[in-house]
Amino acid sequence: MLRKSDVLYGEMVHCVAMKMGFVLELYFCNTLIEVYAKCGCLSYAYKVFDEMLQRDLVTWTSMISGFVSEGNVSNAFSLFNKMRFMELEPNSVTVLVMLQACSTFGNLLEGRQFHGYIIKIGLLVDTSVQNSILRMYTKRGSVEEVEVCFGEIDRRDVFTWNILISFHSSRGDIEEVANRFNEMQGEVAISIETLSLVISVFGKSGNVIEGKKLQGFAIKVGLCDNVLLTSLLDFYAKCGELGNATQLFSEIPHRNNITWNAMMSGFIQNGHFNEAIELFRQMQAANLKPDAVILRGLVDAYSNLSALQWGKAIHGYLIRNILYDYKDDNTQLETSILNMYIRCGNITSAREYFNRMLVRDIVTWTSMIEGYGIHGLGYESLNLFKQMVESGISPNSVTFLSLLSACSHSGLVRKGGEVFYCMKWRFGIEADLDHYTCMVDLLGRSGKLKEALAIIIKLVVFPDSRIWGALLASSRIHGDRKLGEYVAQRLMELEPDNVGYYTLLCNIQASVGQWVEVEEVRRVMNEKNLKKKPAWSCIQEKGKIHGFVSGNV
Repeated sequence: MLRKSDVLYGEMVHCVAMKMGFVLELYFCNTLIEVYAKCGCLSYAYKVFDEMLQRDLVTWTSMISGFVSEGNVSNAFSLFNKMRFMELEPNSVTVLVMLQACSTFGNLLEGRQFHGYIIKIGLLVDTSVQNSILRMYTKRGSVEEVEVCFGEIDRRDVFTWNILISFHSSRGDIEEVANRFNEMQGEVAISIETLSLVISVFGKSGNVIEGKKLQGFAIKVGLCDNVLLTSLLDFYAKCGELGNATQLFSEIPHRNNITWNAMMSGFIQNGHFNEAIELFRQMQAANLKPDAVILRGLVDAYSNLSALQWGKAIHGYLIRNILYDYKDDNTQLETSILNMYIRCGNITSAREYFNRMLVRDIVTWTSMIEGYGIHGLGYESLNLFKQMVESGISPNSVTFLSLLSACSHSGLVRKGGEVFYCMKWRFGIEADLDHYTCMVDLLGRSGKLKEALAIIIKLVVFPDSRIWGALLASSRIHGDRKLGEYVAQRLMELEPDNVGYYTLLCNIQASVGQWVEVEEVRRVMNEKNLKKKPAWSCIQEKGKIHGFVSGNV
């Protein structure tokens, strides 16, 4: 892949060719168009194309491909029609380029029309063309169209099956992926890409048994390369099988950034933050440069441990080594750092960092609004929201969740009601269950328990445990035993094995001296073997993180 900076060398060669009289030579001009197009300089490419006295199919295809790469579908189709007007029929390469345009940037109607045209000119016999048509339908069409197109391919190869399996994988249809994988084995040889696709699906569903079967199958047929081993590592990490993931990590001979990131993400997703930090130290010891994805994961690990000093250290590392080398990831990296300062309790540094950010997207603004809310600074959240809107950033549903939560933590009942009202009538965002839960929490914390209960009964069609849990917590705070018992009953019907709700009910009953009822609830908890997990905390001392729970000595 050529870089845009390479266009300078292309221009130099172009100048030399003009002096030597090569600019009218067909092969040279075709090559020059391809170079300019791959460098992203389509205006130069089209100038060469426009000045050519003689053009062949390669000329037209190269220019069309340049427009497609840029995402300029209208110009690509316009040039394709001009080519046909010149009575120059496309070959399979030209057709593949146009199908890519239909798949990536076009619409289904264009794709269907081009499919018909391919049949008309007799190029449907090419397997690569058939696979590209199938890929186009997987991107733009319905399930029925994909299945019909797949059934009409008479010589299906491994790429055909991979396209179909990838389609069902993107839809989350695990059963269909498994069925197609089994059918595929009777028709073509399985590839590493196939196994990686299927393993990824089983990882999302947490199906450890099927994943282990695939690992055994891969070993049996000899397809265990670094790519597949990394996919298996990621699978086990997502399923919480960190022992198997760690073993695979140690067995991969040539680890790249994807491998390290998969292992680090596995540790972080499963709450093993210290192990993730240790992994980063191993990378540094091996003189490996982590990419932006790995460093974002590391920042998240420090955030979860509230390790502010280490967080500041990694912030410095990012500035020195990577933050300004990865332009596409700047905003995501900077938002992760912002969240680190917020979660570590340093809201002042978070705001200072927020002010220095050159690019702020909706996620960045929402994170800062949420940060103020977490720290009980509701008015600051509201003022920042006003600044966000004035700067031209449109809020989304998550932004309003953060605002409502900020109002709840600061006891701003009237302001919370105004936010809830303007969400729909000013910004056109319909409230969902999460927003109603925030409103119940807001009213409940302020002692308006009847109003909170009315929201659940009148407005929420299918209340879940979270919204009832918010009301139960408020009932305990304000000592409303009767409402607390009613809500607890609803919760136990929804989640009979959630020990937290039993504990809250015990606390409500104990607060008014109903010890007999407390003993009865505890008896039920013992019968169901429900045990409350102890809360934990940690401190940073002498370069180490020390975790502890109540009772540790």
